Amino acid sequence: MTTFWSWYISLLTIFTLLALTWLIFATRRGESKGTTDQTMGHAFDGIEEYDNPLPKWWFWLFIGTLIFAAGYLVLYPGLGNWKGLFPGYADGWNQESQWQREVSKAEQQYGPIFARYSAMSIEEVAKDPQAMKMGGRLFATYCSICHGSDAKGALGFPNLTDSNWRWGGEPETIKTTILHGRMAAMPAWGEVLGDAGVKNVAAYVRQDLAGLKLPEDAKADVEAGKSLFATTCVACHGAEGKGTALMGAPDLTHPAGWIYGSSLAQLQQTIRHGRNGQMPAQQEYLGQDKVHVLAAYIYNLSRKDQELAVK
Repeated sequence: MTTFWSWYISLLTIFTLLALTWLIFATRRGESKGTTDQTMGHAFDGIEEYDNPLPKWWFWLFIGTLIFAAGYLVLYPGLGNWKGLFPGYADGWNQESQWQREVSKAEQQYGPIFARYSAMSIEEVAKDPQAMKMGGRLFATYCSICHGSDAKGALGFPNLTDSNWRWGGEPETIKTTILHGRMAAMPAWGEVLGDAGVKNVAAYVRQDLAGLKLPEDAKADVEAGKSLFATTCVACHGAEGKGTALMGAPDLTHPAGWIYGSSLAQLQQTIRHGRNGQMPAQQEYLGQDKVHVLAAYIYNLSRKDQELAVK
């Protein structure tokens, strides 16, 4: 900020505070002392206004705000280039430096705890109750907006509590996914297959691969869909439709893992127009140690589902 604008803002702010101070005391001079039956001389809808002074608490509240404003402008930036006298901020207080200060304080307090867990395997961390509480709080802050507070996902976002994984559910794979993110794309096949081809492939996937019944009014040639699948889909999903973790292609024999829905109409929509999904990388925001604990928490969620399935 230039010197001119700094002085302009400073003088304007100080003048405003002084003018408000003069105004509040000037208006008190002409007020009557105590209550009176005298009115202001006007009425509205039969209601008249008494010429009584404002309550003292209102006056002192106004004075308090002026004192607070003056103190704030001394301690914090607000008068042009003035940096403020708030202790501990050599370059002046601002919300960014305050945030960084709090982050640094938290790192000093909790960093050693995360570092201790980072030295353990993900499987070991997943068995630690304290670590799971920490992982749950991290999940609620950074992951629940997409995957839900219960981690069961939503349309377009995978369920993290089951055993259906696009990129693999091994502990280190989960950690890699969180650290670096994932990018997956299902190309649009509408123009290549045509409307009839889209319907045929969707019917084949739903009936033969996923084992789901087709609607009674469905008009599709499943055998023709099988042939089209063998020429257009196997490169990603494999000949048996079990997917390819390296490419993030889902297993088409497990409809529970289809994040865009398993109805015939939803399948047709996916094949016709394609899908694009992205899991953002969290390494920059969380760092290695916190991601390690978060990965253990998510691994533990899916492990519980597998244990229930065995029982």
